[in-house]
Amino acid sequence: MFPSWSFANISFFQPPAFLMIGIPGLEAVHGWVSIPFSSMYTAALTGNCLILLAVRRTPSLHQPMYYFLSMLALTDVGLTLSTMPTTLAVLWFDHRLIGFNACLAQMFFLHFFSVVESSVLLAMSFDRFVAISNPLRYASVLTNSVIIRIGMGIVARATVSLFPLPFLLKRLSFCPGKILLSHSFCFHADVMKRACADITVNIIYGLYVVLSTMGIDSLLIVLSYTLILHTVMSLASPRERIRALNTCVSHILAVLVFFIPVIGVSMIHRFGRHLPPIVHALVAYVYLVVPPVLNPIIYSVKSKPIREAMLRVLREKRKG
Repeated sequence: MFPSWSFANISFFQPPAFLMIGIPGLEAVHGWVSIPFSSMYTAALTGNCLILLAVRRTPSLHQPMYYFLSMLALTDVGLTLSTMPTTLAVLWFDHRLIGFNACLAQMFFLHFFSVVESSVLLAMSFDRFVAISNPLRYASVLTNSVIIRIGMGIVARATVSLFPLPFLLKRLSFCPGKILLSHSFCFHADVMKRACADITVNIIYGLYVVLSTMGIDSLLIVLSYTLILHTVMSLASPRERIRALNTCVSHILAVLVFFIPVIGVSMIHRFGRHLPPIVHALVAYVYLVVPPVLNPIIYSVKSKPIREAMLRVLREKRKG
């Protein structure tokens, strides 16, 4: 399984490849484990692509709320495709090697789409705040050009924040005997721990990225909903209050589905070293696989226009 690598210059070493792992302790049943994983990946890709097609083909959904939902769906497709090839390669074929540069590329895109998803959820909370607090100006505030600029800003922010990560890892010398990763994909926190050099800069910068993106986003989302609640409580009719809050339920669930696993992964990587490896693996899979699966389900169940548009797309596919 391990190739015969020669380490001529041991003063600075970067492994040609890392060795990934599936689910620790369940290697003997990886074939069976691949069934639910394959099903979840299929559900994630199918559900999010259906949302994208539904919004594109339905003129009545050409509104800011559904444009942001399309951004979320596209991000979930990217997040799914970031981990699916290596995870299924490990579970299906026991192909566990990933090249050093390929690992860094996967790590970049994995974290890139995570930061983008956090930013999109923040943009969606702003959308809900404007729609509820100032409905008469909603269309004039969130014009198509504004939404495009928000989308470009989200991509630029994620790119600038994460661009240094691969280069900070490439400057490190790694230990020849520490090439076994803890997952079937490349996490920054996991890869940097395989280095034999001082990783203080990597730790500080990684913490900075988390706090300056997901940390700030989560605080601003809480602030948005605080202002939304203040606006809703000022409405005279209880029926209007319920109607206003109902428009936020899908987004609140999407926020919880994303940020609860993010917190879990962060806490386990920093304070859960004593926990069994299978706990680390399962929490990481929940963080990366579950939100792309659940988001289309949440929005198709809670949003009648999205549900009807998705069913219309399916009927057209069957007729075609």
